[in-house]
Amino acid sequence: MYNHHYGLKESPFSLNPDPGFLFLSKQHKLALTLLKYGIESQAGVTVISGEVGSGKTTLIREMLNQLGDEITVGLISNAHSSFGDLLQWGLMAFEINSDEMSKAVRYKVLVDFLIKEYALNRRTVLIIDEAQNMDVQTLEELRLLSNINVDKHLILQLILVGQPELLELMRKRELRQLAQRVSVDYSLTTLGYRETSDYIRHRLIVAGANYPIFDKFAIAAIYYHSGGVPRLINTLCDFALVYGFADDRKEIDLNLVM
Repeated sequence: MYNHHYGLKESPFSLNPDPGFLFLSKQHKLALTLLKYGIESQAGVTVISGEVGSGKTTLIREMLNQLGDEITVGLISNAHSSFGDLLQWGLMAFEINSDEMSKAVRYKVLVDFLIKEYALNRRTVLIIDEAQNMDVQTLEELRLLSNINVDKHLILQLILVGQPELLELMRKRELRQLAQRVSVDYSLTTLGYRETSDYIRHRLIVAGANYPIFDKFAIAAIYYHSGGVPRLINTLCDFALVYGFADDRKEIDLNLVM
């Protein structure tokens, strides 16, 4: 709607995760580094947590873009116990077709797949996004999957991504064995004011802006109302651009944001 009005090539504040707009604040850069380290070091379990809209899924997509062909990845984008059992999710994540109803047979099918990938010198990674939606029983099943080894080599790495509730779940006594297998653990926090300013300007530049569009007072208000949460920053900036377009403004100031 407003892209041409501001001289933009595309919408800078879409809510859809897009690695092309990834802004690596200090903490996001560290989280991405730890994700890559977890894979390269063959960590058994890697956990990345953060509030809703903190940029976790975008980081995962950026990491996936950087992986080579020697790594086979399965992605469960929204785990929930009501969607079926973990083995069913795992088979679907790796695009393994199996009509077997027996849990034992599904387990064997998955293990056979992992061993085959290992024999082809490919490492296998299962990523579970929104992992806080899993219940204790499902997380315990996840630990059993992490036990799969060949010749003392780990053949399935797990990356759990979720909201802070995931950490609370994993502190439960019943899941202490799973928690002990976590080799990499990092929690994303909200952006500070300077990072919020850099984040907004970064996305505008990527979208093709040739002038700041938002003045510093507008950015300060957006930071205050968003609390530094990237998704909320996107929402406020997008609405500000819509209102600015409706009012035939080329710049967004404090009055328009407020």
